[in-house]
Amino acid sequence: MHTSNLTRCLFVVAVGLFSIGDLLGSEADARREIKLVLQVTVDGLRADLLNRYGDRFGEGGFRYLLESGTVYTNAHYQHANTETIVGHTTLATGAFPSQHGMVGNVWFDREHGELSYNIEDARHPIIPTRVDASKGAQLDPSQKLSRTQGRSPSVILAATLGDSLAAYYGGRAKIFGVSGKDRSAVAMAGHAGKAFWYSTDTGDFVTSTYYYDAYPKWASEWNTRRQAEGYADKSWTLLNPSGTYLLASQDDRPYETDLRGYGRIFPHPFGEADDKLFFTRLLISPVGDRLLLDLSKALVRAEQLGQDTIPDYLSISFSSVDAVNHFFGPSSLENEDVVLQLDRTLADLFEFIEETVGLKNTLIVLSADHGMAEMPEYMAELGLEAERLYPDELIGIVNEAGKKMFGIDGIARFFFRPYLYLDDTKISAAQLDRGDVEQAIAGVLMEIKGIALAVPRSGPLPLQKTAVVEQIQRNFHPSRSGDIYVVQEPYWFLFDKGPIATMHGSPWRYDTHVPIIFSGPGIRSKTIHRLIHPVDVAPTIAALLGMTPPSSAQGSPLEEVLSQPGHYF
Repeated sequence: MHTSNLTRCLFVVAVGLFSIGDLLGSEADARREIKLVLQVTVDGLRADLLNRYGDRFGEGGFRYLLESGTVYTNAHYQHANTETIVGHTTLATGAFPSQHGMVGNVWFDREHGELSYNIEDARHPIIPTRVDASKGAQLDPSQKLSRTQGRSPSVILAATLGDSLAAYYGGRAKIFGVSGKDRSAVAMAGHAGKAFWYSTDTGDFVTSTYYYDAYPKWASEWNTRRQAEGYADKSWTLLNPSGTYLLASQDDRPYETDLRGYGRIFPHPFGEADDKLFFTRLLISPVGDRLLLDLSKALVRAEQLGQDTIPDYLSISFSSVDAVNHFFGPSSLENEDVVLQLDRTLADLFEFIEETVGLKNTLIVLSADHGMAEMPEYMAELGLEAERLYPDELIGIVNEAGKKMFGIDGIARFFFRPYLYLDDTKISAAQLDRGDVEQAIAGVLMEIKGIALAVPRSGPLPLQKTAVVEQIQRNFHPSRSGDIYVVQEPYWFLFDKGPIATMHGSPWRYDTHVPIIFSGPGIRSKTIHRLIHPVDVAPTIAALLGMTPPSSAQGSPLEEVLSQPGHYF
């Protein structure tokens, strides 16, 4: 080799080694700078809402993340049942429901022979905060099926990011999940963390004996202040003059829910503190998010999160956007205002984190557990065919067909979306092949107006090999999923009769589309439009911390978050 060629080769090798070393050094530096992982989940925040309201965001909230972080605009869940526990556990574990086991807010408990709320655990009751800790005003249809007020993560079948962080640092990392909903807090805290959630019975933030024997002093002091009760006889009012809102004309639609005096138009009165729905109304307003923020501040101060060299983890799951959506819809004036007020709440949160931990030492990850469907009546006004379909209608049709085809009375045991459950005992007594029965009943369901797909556990019907079927299969767990997965047509409502005006939970794009934003040490400001998935979030956080992903994670680290400016790849 000529000397000049040798010199050139050595130069190239040296540059390459320098670049790789520089890259490894930079990534190590970024890891050392992370003292707190702050995972913000906005329940029900469909990704396009950030675009719709973005011109009115202030400084420091959503705008801070959008301008400083790596923003993914095309993130979609890959499972079919886009419900709260499913999405949160997917974010926490990086796994599909088929792996982590949380297939829905409710599933059939085969051991006890009845429907079960996802995180209920009689072994770990909620620790009471006051004597009169039960008003019984629960509007969440999922929680009505809970047989016990005990709560724990014991039924989550996969390790979470928090669990991995605890193992990596020998239990020295502090891990917390807080939320307006119990299932959101519990899923994100994982098995190794501690969880607190808002009680619509008392307005306190509660926990269970899985986490503590008694409330820590800071939590007791927070609850003692009774901050929620300070909103008695007040109202939810608009943040800005009504004329500045894009959806100002959407304030009084007949298909919105008037929650026993809460009204369909602004202002929405909370009522008196002894009203059974008082604390629930607070959650269906920006107040729920503000109370959660204040609780989070007390937690960060008291537990000294982010104050040493071991990274801590705090998940804050804001619930008010989802609650407002269920009663007023995502294209309502109420939705616009709750998102704009959440923007202020986030600005307050990030300012607090800057003062206590430092944003330069904080990895912030923002996403959502699911999107949200428009109300069927609203879409019908726009010219689409969309109606309401109720479970009792499906069961009636199926039972009639079961009598005709198989001579069985009551072949459908019950339906809780998205699963229809058949009566195993009656099918066995008739000496019928279970797979044949499932296939036949699925065919009956497919004939019902408003049903797009009915996929039995024994396998899809002919010509059902679609992307949606793949989503359904990712949602399937053999011991928890029902017999036939039922999917309504886009924008059709398929849920129980009651105060809920609109519902998420479908495999359609409006329910799967969520924002994903990373901001923090070493992360560049950029917007990415390629398709990614929420299962990628936990592996990406793990990579930023230099850890192995959670054990069952099925996603991949996002390369744009991990890349550093000026490095060779």
